[in-house]
Amino acid sequence: MAKKQFKAESKRLLEMMINSIYTQREIFLRELISNASDAIDKIYYKSLADDQLVFDKDNYYIKITADKDKRTLTISDTGIGMTKEELENNLGVIAKSGSLAFKQENELKDGHNIIGQFGVGFYSAFMVADVVTVISRALGSDEAYKWESEGADGYTIEPSEKATVGTDIIMKIKPNTEDDRYDEFLEEYRLKSIVKKYSDFIRYPIKMDVKGKRPKEGSDNEFEDYEEEQTINSMVPIWRKNKSELTAEDYENFYREKRYGFDKPLKHLHISADGAVVYNAILFIPENTPFDYYTKEYEKGLELYSNGVLIMNKCADLLPDYFSFVKGMVDSEDLSLNISREMLQHDRQLTLIAKNIKSKIKSALQSMLKDEREKYETFYKAFGRQLKFGVYSDYGANKELLQDLLLFHSSKEKKPVTLDEYVSRMPEDQKYIYYASGDSIERLEKLPQTELVLDKGYEILYFTDDIDEFAIKMLMTYKEKEFKSVSSGDLGIEADANDSASEAEDGDSKELFERMKAILDGKVTGVKASKRLKSHPVCLSTEGELSIEMEKILKAMPNGQDVKADKVLEINVNHDVFRSLKAAFKSDEEKLRLYTNLLYHQALLIEGLPIQDPVEFTNDICKVMV
Repeated sequence: MAKKQFKAESKRLLEMMINSIYTQREIFLRELISNASDAIDKIYYKSLADDQLVFDKDNYYIKITADKDKRTLTISDTGIGMTKEELENNLGVIAKSGSLAFKQENELKDGHNIIGQFGVGFYSAFMVADVVTVISRALGSDEAYKWESEGADGYTIEPSEKATVGTDIIMKIKPNTEDDRYDEFLEEYRLKSIVKKYSDFIRYPIKMDVKGKRPKEGSDNEFEDYEEEQTINSMVPIWRKNKSELTAEDYENFYREKRYGFDKPLKHLHISADGAVVYNAILFIPENTPFDYYTKEYEKGLELYSNGVLIMNKCADLLPDYFSFVKGMVDSEDLSLNISREMLQHDRQLTLIAKNIKSKIKSALQSMLKDEREKYETFYKAFGRQLKFGVYSDYGANKELLQDLLLFHSSKEKKPVTLDEYVSRMPEDQKYIYYASGDSIERLEKLPQTELVLDKGYEILYFTDDIDEFAIKMLMTYKEKEFKSVSSGDLGIEADANDSASEAEDGDSKELFERMKAILDGKVTGVKASKRLKSHPVCLSTEGELSIEMEKILKAMPNGQDVKADKVLEINVNHDVFRSLKAAFKSDEEKLRLYTNLLYHQALLIEGLPIQDPVEFTNDICKVMV
């Protein structure tokens, strides 16, 4: 029989598709199974309008058969089949979709969607096959026809024999090359894994003859090989089942089966949305941080299915960065897919789903925070940092959404508290939300700058994450209360009447502080009497927006930003050290210089800042001891 040629544009499209459209060869099996499922769907839809046609689901299935000796892989279905004309039109004209035409003709609106809409999926078979043969018998016809092609060169159509209605697609698998191993598509385990990955939730059984071993009858020690037909797909996905039918164990098993993590999820969300956009989703909030979570290698995203067929392993567009820890999947029939069905076209449906999912995650976290506090704190230890990044990023665009999910360690409660809990306990005379920044709670509890705030009975939030202070600077206020660092130059606390810091306001003390500032030669922007110190002799405070902790963090970054906080050396005028300073100022310039440098270095050590010349510092200590 004479070979028919593809049209010139179809030939170019075929060559491009085989080499460019699909990123992974294994996709061919997903495409052919989806087409087979569509073919069965078409009988189902016809039965809805034709009383003479009875649709018994038990009679419809897809069969995969691999023959290693002949190097053939066959995908058979019991679907609607194709006439000679349909073979010519659907397979002879690339990118003409029979499924799309059928869908348009029948205006399918009953919740079942036919996924094949582009008419190119069938040709993905040529990625793995030298020859593709299609034998099909249409519903209502006694005749069968064979379509065969070796690729871009063209195709033939001729009469054939087929006992039942449906279609067989027979692929002659390519031989292995130095770079490519095609044998894998004849291996039972590989075919099963591809079906499990992409087509596990096709609504019809996908059958395969599976080999195994079993004990010989009447013998405990001898085994025999056997082969039996098995259904290798789940068919009904968990997300399409009623929530009342499912247990917590069912969701945990699904989490493990999908390899979302090796931990046990803290919470799951089962969403069935039926409104402006229709979709189902199962989302999980993990317990532990993935090993690569805070690295560039980590990929966020949810598995995306269209009508039960896996389209994308990780659809990043469905999750905002601050909720990137969420695992799970989304299945929708309302998505606009690109020609390869491997990528989404950005459209209104996707945006609506993402917006809805964001709201659901926020509500789930709030619920956990309110009703399962211990579980929420476990989550927060793992992923709280990401929420704080969310507050800081995008110029604070998401701060209103996230601020009530934040936790910080409380000086009063000795445990993590929310901002709302902090504000609800504030005394009437307290103007600010006070915080202290450092690398550990233990160090912050000993910080001299906290003395006055704690003495007034005010609560302090301890910031130990490097992102904390940056996030708070972006937040600025919470319930109209400003945030104030305990190291800030002005704490907004009225001095007590007996506060003798005023002693430092006489002329001699002002001159002393000016002299100390000169000795430190630009290392501080000023020296002053402290109103915050009670028992400690010295501390550093800051002026301006940049704190000492922020300076340390910025300097530790790879680009090594040369930034400096405006530091002020504060002296406790009620401490014996102050009297020694005054005495030295009056009579011993060298001793004043020694005391000033020691106090400055002491303040640096308290803040965890490096001393520029440790040898000089130790020598100064020795001079005091002599």
